[in-house]
Amino acid sequence: MDDLKKFLAPLRRLDPVAGITTFVLLGLGVVFIFSAGYGRESQQWWRQLLFIAMGIPVYLGAALFDYRRLRDWAALLYVGSLALLAGLFAFGMATHGARRWYNLRIILFQPSEVAKVALIALLGVWFSDPLRSYRRPSAVVPPLLLTGIPFGLIAAQPDVGTAFILLCIFGAMYFIAGASWRMLGMLTLAGLLSLPVAWTLLRPYHRDRIMVFLEPDRDPLGRGWNVRQSQMAIGSGGLHGKGFKQGTQNLLGFLPTTVAPTDFIYSVIAEEKGFLGASLMLFLYSVVFVALAHTALRAPDPFGRLITIGILAMFCAHVTINVAMTVGLMPIIGLPLPLVSYGGSFILSMMFALGLVQSVHIRRL
Repeated sequence: MDDLKKFLAPLRRLDPVAGITTFVLLGLGVVFIFSAGYGRESQQWWRQLLFIAMGIPVYLGAALFDYRRLRDWAALLYVGSLALLAGLFAFGMATHGARRWYNLRIILFQPSEVAKVALIALLGVWFSDPLRSYRRPSAVVPPLLLTGIPFGLIAAQPDVGTAFILLCIFGAMYFIAGASWRMLGMLTLAGLLSLPVAWTLLRPYHRDRIMVFLEPDRDPLGRGWNVRQSQMAIGSGGLHGKGFKQGTQNLLGFLPTTVAPTDFIYSVIAEEKGFLGASLMLFLYSVVFVALAHTALRAPDPFGRLITIGILAMFCAHVTINVAMTVGLMPIIGLPLPLVSYGGSFILSMMFALGLVQSVHIRRL
């Protein structure tokens, strides 16, 4: 018993603000997933409860794990994630022309979620090396290649949204590692110059989504349907919303049932709880952002600071892009809302990542 108490003692140093807010968001996710499937005999809400139950020991286990030991496993984790990504093209489940998941019966396992955490760990090792200077152009090539390999494998699935998240992670960690504004400007310019080539590599439906974003009335009954119905759902919620389980855009199927509990769960929340409810959701996310940033500032070493920044960038990019695409400020790229959207692999990976941040917080200065 004494050994168990000693083992669990570090949990007393958990960040209560980040922890409580995380589980509040998880609970709200279950509530609105239930509402999104109301009247359709959907089983997704209790499956989400199952995923959360699986995620709790993952979260606490990651918090108890000394994040500094991750340095020794980062390369292996990265190589393993690449193997899983490559294996999708032979053994992955084909859905609507994409191969993003392994069907494990209990859960659809999405290896790109592992790849995000693996990349954060390996870039954390690379960028925390005190002998490297990141103001020289040549210094950025190796970490850019490390990012480019999983980026290419994920984009080829195709999953452009998740691939883009890897670039956000790289950019944030490179900046914190000491990149000069000149280097960041050069990389941004190179990215802009590569857009014509990227356009030719996109699938036709990706191009259609971009064209619908640029010209909203282009295909209102086709590619533009989801975003148009999402905007109508958010706008019709008004200040206070229509009430729980009363969102007509959702319940009548105008907001498609395939996306309401996942990529467009924010639209369901805004329709039912209005501007106030949607704003409260964003406030809760901002609390998590600030808590993660505070942990990064007090991290005991550069590695801890960098992986915390990488996880913060991943979390922030998911929230920003998801909300932006539901209101029509970005093209639809299929990114879920952290801790709230339905999805097993996504919930587990997010809880592991947030647990790692707690591990850094426990060992803070």
